[in-house]
Amino acid sequence: MAIEGNIGAGKTSLATMISEKFNARLILEQFEDNSFLPKFYKDPERYAFPLELSFLADRFQQLKKHLHSHDLFSSFTVADYFINKSLIFARKTLSPDEFALYQKLFSIMSLTLPRPDLLVYLYMNLTRLRDNIVSRGRPYEQSITEEYLEKIQNSYLDFIREQPNLRVIIIDTNKVDFVHNSLDFELLLEIISSNYDVGVHRIRAK
Repeated sequence: MAIEGNIGAGKTSLATMISEKFNARLILEQFEDNSFLPKFYKDPERYAFPLELSFLADRFQQLKKHLHSHDLFSSFTVADYFINKSLIFARKTLSPDEFALYQKLFSIMSLTLPRPDLLVYLYMNLTRLRDNIVSRGRPYEQSITEEYLEKIQNSYLDFIREQPNLRVIIIDTNKVDFVHNSLDFELLLEIISSNYDVGVHRIRAK
């Protein structure tokens, strides 16, 4: 299972909470180690291509390592990203020539990775995304504009519409606080569980 959403939507929080409740193997993106990220937010045109390449390499290496190993003590795997987010962001940040090259590299690498049996997209409006970004206080994110967030949101939704063979659920979290409200968290689990019945993977608490 992969949890996706725009910047500030709560992907890592939800993935971590699901992992803890169901003893699932957890894969979290290590984006804070990317030295190009602060540079990109200051000068997007200059640093977009090295940023997207470095993210693709890091995501591929991490997923290759974890998804091809077997964990006897975990019932399933939950990640706070899907490898295709590399393509989703790159489509909005790169020039046409750069994106064409990037897409070729992505296609070669992604073929060797399994697709998630469920993609959960956390939908949140731009104002609340900005509020979440401000409240979590990462200095390099504070210059992110609603215009940029809107481009990324649209790119995600375009991608979802183009995936007839991928099981996707979109959850509107604008009026939900699953981090601080246990009832909201249980509601999200009920929605996810009702859709996560591929094979033997219906999620159940320990």
